Amino acid sequence: MKKLLLLVSIVTFGFSNSYAQDIKFGVKAGVNVATLTGDVDDLTTRFSLHIGGVAEIPITDKLSFQPELLYSSQGAEVDEGLGFGGVSFNSKYKLDYINLPLMGKYYVIENLGVEFGPMIGFLVSAKYDIDGDSGFDGESDSEDIKDQFKSIDFGLAAGASYELDFGLNFGLRYNLGLADINDIDGSDSKLHNGVLQVSVGYFF
Repeated sequence: MKKLLLLVSIVTFGFSNSYAQDIKFGVKAGVNVATLTGDVDDLTTRFSLHIGGVAEIPITDKLSFQPELLYSSQGAEVDEGLGFGGVSFNSKYKLDYINLPLMGKYYVIENLGVEFGPMIGFLVSAKYDIDGDSGFDGESDSEDIKDQFKSIDFGLAAGASYELDFGLNFGLRYNLGLADINDIDGSDSKLHNGVLQVSVGYFF
C-alpha cells in the first residue's frame, strides 16, 4: 500500500508542476448499492455508504486525472428465511474497505464528464451480522469473519459526473470487482464485489 500511495504522489506531483493553478480538491459522500457475485446463492443488495476525498488534476482542456481515497461499506444481505422455530432470518455480510480509485475523466460537454479507471481496495473489517430477533437467543449477533476474505481487492470503475459552476457535483459509478476475495481454506468458490455508487460532492 505504501508503494502504491508513493506512486500516486509522484504522478500527482508531476502533473502539479504544470497545472498547479488548476488542481481542485474536494470531498464526496453517498449511497452504495452493494452485492457479492460469483459462486453464491440467496444474496441480495445491501444499502450502505461511502465517504472520502478527491482531487482533479487537468491534463488537457477535456481530460483530467482524478485520484480518490474513500471509505466504502460494502457486502451483501442474505435473503430472508426461517430459522429454528419459524423465526424470521435476516442477516448481512458487512465488508468495509479503504478504496483508491485512479480515474481518468473526459468532459463530453462542459461540466459533464465520463470516468473510467482501475481501483484497489484494502479490507479493514468484515463481519457477519444477524439482525434483531433472528438470533437464536432473540438478540442481534455479529461475528468477525475478516480471515475469510482476502485483504486486497482490485477492479475497474466507470461512471459519470456533473459539476455545477460553484463546485457542487453529482456522480453515478459502478465498481466491478475483478479479484476473487474468497479466502476460506479449502474452498474453490469465487467471490467478487459489485457496487453501484450515487454520490454528492463539492470541490473547494
